[in-house]
Amino acid sequence: MKKFLVITGFLCSTLYLLAQIKPSTSGNIKASITRGEVVYKKVCLSCHMIDGGGVPHLNPPLAQTAYVLGDKSKIIYIVLHGMTDRIPIEDEYYSNNMAAHTDLNNQQIADVLTYVRNSFGNKASAVTVAEVKAVRIKK
Repeated sequence: MKKFLVITGFLCSTLYLLAQIKPSTSGNIKASITRGEVVYKKVCLSCHMIDGGGVPHLNPPLAQTAYVLGDKSKIIYIVLHGMTDRIPIEDEYYSNNMAAHTDLNNQQIADVLTYVRNSFGNKASAVTVAEVKAVRIKK
């Protein structure tokens, strides 16, 4: 009987702890994408366009490019610190300067980049506040 009570107590404790675990992050990603869309429309849309297509030879596209879908720290760095380099993306050069967006907080940057990485035909992992913070601290 004592063994049964111990096992029952253990199972109840385990079930209680499992119930406390937050649901999958898919809901969090959806919320981040929704918030990021607001930031995109306010800050990014005028250069990168509503469809993420950019402007040929000036502002690079955000749709299905390795630049956007690749190393998150690179794109975080660009949003935080801007860019003045003439860069090739998908065999085309873009040369319009991008301003640093130090006015955006870590959450806004994570949200807008999560939106970009999951819009315009893109499908990539979310950008987290911790990842943005780590890049912000490096400079």
